[in-house]
Amino acid sequence: MTQPLALDPDTAWAAFEARDRSFDGRIVIAVRTTGIYCKPSCPARHPRRENIEFHADPGSARAAGFRACLRCKPDEIGRDRVAVARAIAVLEATEDMVGLEELAGQVGYAPHHFHRLFKRATGVTPAAYARGLKAERAARALGETASVTAAIYEAGYSAPSRFYEDGAKRLGMSPSAWKNGGAGVTIRWIIADTSLGKMLVAATDKGLCRVSFDEDEMALLLRFPKAEIVAGGAALADLAARVVASVESPDRDQNLPIDVQGTAFQEAIWQALRNIPPGETRSYAELAAAIGKPNAVRAAGTACGANHVPIVIPCHRVLRADGSPGGYAYGTDRKATLLRRERID
Repeated sequence: MTQPLALDPDTAWAAFEARDRSFDGRIVIAVRTTGIYCKPSCPARHPRRENIEFHADPGSARAAGFRACLRCKPDEIGRDRVAVARAIAVLEATEDMVGLEELAGQVGYAPHHFHRLFKRATGVTPAAYARGLKAERAARALGETASVTAAIYEAGYSAPSRFYEDGAKRLGMSPSAWKNGGAGVTIRWIIADTSLGKMLVAATDKGLCRVSFDEDEMALLLRFPKAEIVAGGAALADLAARVVASVESPDRDQNLPIDVQGTAFQEAIWQALRNIPPGETRSYAELAAAIGKPNAVRAAGTACGANHVPIVIPCHRVLRADGSPGGYAYGTDRKATLLRRERID
């Protein structure tokens, strides 16, 4: 039975023309003159539009009499996503580090191929994803356990030194500082003028920890009640100017340093957001699918809302499936303006 196409033909054709990987698995393109169907990112030369038809999945294309392209192998898309989802489940189910060869073997792939596949799907390597899970457990334990050392062991680290080498870097602050509301950390802040209104820019010595509109010093005091909150500074002025430049020209990568932390899921979503090219958008469903968790659409939206450094991590590039703006903490008008600037500049 032929499945109905979820996308309008113009959108499907645009994805095919752009060889957009984010549409792989959502549609296949069948070529009447050759009898072959491909995934949107297929590198082969494109046929004329009048010679193609779109199908929702490989099964629909096969039912219509087409056969799979041997170059792009469209039938493997579903298998790849299942493999990534299974690997994530394995990583989440154990506190021990799982080696690449073992992980790839469990899902039936060659190690080097699966390494590339996992990174393309989630934005991070399997090892980085596993480290993120440990850091997530450590952050949770630090908030629930009286002893920092006990929290580190509870998170699955073999020794405190391993956490300081890995987890502390990921958290951005030392474990004690994380547990104690930023104790021992200096956060500098400034209010910058932009064409979209006044913007709070705050940073530790490692990078930006807060970028927001319509907020002031109080927002930092609430998030980091025990940190040293300091106004201004020459180094911050330069960094803030680069953030403002990103607001005025959001199509240009300013390569800004950041010091933010989240759960492994949130960080994967944030990395997927940074992978969206300027001028393009994704739906929340596409964002969830990009990290190998296609059913976590609502959680993907929540992760966007938990983004501490919008503009730098461009959550404004995510729309609802119907193309409407969806949520944005600083107003849909600002979201629309940022997208318009990316498409014009």
